Amino acid sequence: MTDAKLPPFIQPGERVVLFDGVCKLCNGWVRFLIRHDPQQRFRLAAVQSVQGQALLAWFGLPTERFDTMALVEEGKLLVRSDALLRIVAQLPGPWRFLAWLRVIPRPVRDWCYDRIALNRYRLFGRYESCLLPSADHARRFLQH
Repeated sequence: MTDAKLPPFIQPGERVVLFDGVCKLCNGWVRFLIRHDPQQRFRLAAVQSVQGQALLAWFGLPTERFDTMALVEEGKLLVRSDALLRIVAQLPGPWRFLAWLRVIPRPVRDWCYDRIALNRYRLFGRYESCLLPSADHARRFLQH
């Protein structure tokens, strides 16, 4: 793959997780990834960030409202349960065994995913603004 075909801000071989930066559940997921991804396979970008907005636009997704977590890998976009299961499959230890959930048909998986995603603010709450990464974790986030 040539650099010209890569989405903005992404280097060859990088995997980037896009998440809702004001969602408390999504921020918990990011903290989980940071803790359970010691090899730093995944970079992170809030959809509200400049980088997140550019990636959403690159893939033709709405930039004002985003109801799923996404994974950009090898220049391709995975969303909903496909993204979640692809991520856990690459984590070390017991987490990768959750990937067996792929045997469940995608429409069923995505229906379950959507129930949580569409009600995430009501169920888990939201922050007034995007949380900034700590200095220890800043390198995990896409930068300009």
